Amino acid sequence: MNKRTLKNDFLQIEYLTTSLRITGLIYGGKPNILADLNNLPPIYTPYGDFHFLGGHRLWHSPEAIPRTYIPDQPVIVTELPDGVLLEAKTEPGTGIRKRIEIRLAAGKPSATLTHTLINDGLWPVELSPWAITQFRLGGTVILPMPIDNADKAGLLHNRQFSLWPYTRINDPRLILDDSFVLFKAEASLPPFKIGYFNSHGWMAYWLDGVLFRKTFEAQVGLAYPDNNCNAEMYCNDQFVEAESLAPLNILNPGDSADHVETWELFDTLEQPWLPPDWQNKIQNI
Repeated sequence: MNKRTLKNDFLQIEYLTTSLRITGLIYGGKPNILADLNNLPPIYTPYGDFHFLGGHRLWHSPEAIPRTYIPDQPVIVTELPDGVLLEAKTEPGTGIRKRIEIRLAAGKPSATLTHTLINDGLWPVELSPWAITQFRLGGTVILPMPIDNADKAGLLHNRQFSLWPYTRINDPRLILDDSFVLFKAEASLPPFKIGYFNSHGWMAYWLDGVLFRKTFEAQVGLAYPDNNCNAEMYCNDQFVEAESLAPLNILNPGDSADHVETWELFDTLEQPWLPPDWQNKIQNI
């Protein structure tokens, strides 16, 4: 696999030129926080074998076989003044073309990723751009919960979860609280997956003294996949994922859909979006 590197004074991002993947995210000289999954066996599809590889990737939701697991296509790399544009060839079978534009901030450990799906097929396709970041195990996933009333009287629901068939509600790695859900990313089976509508528009992962946060637009009133989920997390015995999703779109031939994430990295849990009591809880897990 051919790798190239984007970097500023704070952050280093490694990406492949043979596959639409970001494989390295290095902050402050610390180890790569992304997962390396080259040892995992591939998934067979009629279009070839899908390899997980690890790191960050772009999929389209809802998940299905073989649609979601079309093997990675060759990539065209275009250098930008402050980043790079990675564009894969059109997928066989789906007619969808994937693109990720990465732009590094000049004076801070931050990057903006624009994920784009283009319909090169002959018929409309309903889908949602789905940005998936795979991390090494050993850290803590942080999911902020909606706490405000959905109506003035406080009579309507303001939170919901989607749970997958293999998810154990009593998984000991899961910590539920009114304002945050925490998940201790330890190697265990069966896997665990949870999704919800995240009105805060961010999710985070704390690992080896590095706090990663991705932010994204939470579009209230639009339909999202998986029972209206714009944020999901998955963990098994090999890796943990932080996933954000855009609303469902019906893409006509030639149309495209974008989904933007901003990545920020910090070397402390002392952040205004994390109350002090939760900083202590996360560190003491």
